Amino acid sequence: MTAYLIVDTKITNPQAFEEYKLRAKPIAEKFGGIYRARGGAMDVRETQLWSPSRMVLIEFPTMEAAQAFVDSKEYAPVMLLRQDNAQCTLFLLEGC
Repeated sequence: MTAYLIVDTKITNPQAFEEYKLRAKPIAEKFGGIYRARGGAMDVRETQLWSPSRMVLIEFPTMEAAQAFVDSKEYAPVMLLRQDNAQCTLFLLEGC
């Protein structure tokens, strides 16, 4: 069953974050990830629980593949680069 990695990002250091984007994409793709949305225009209609900043949506073939990407040794140093240069909410969502 398909799964999605969804991350809302408030970038605090745009120059350093460019390095994160370059390094994260090939790792996600190695685990079967396909970027479906990456910081595009949003039409936010309701914000009672949360007000998104910059959304990224990556589709994975399975929840296990999405988890393997996030937990991988390859992604660990790249994740630190993201965490050092942005504030994020990241979650995995099982598809139907």
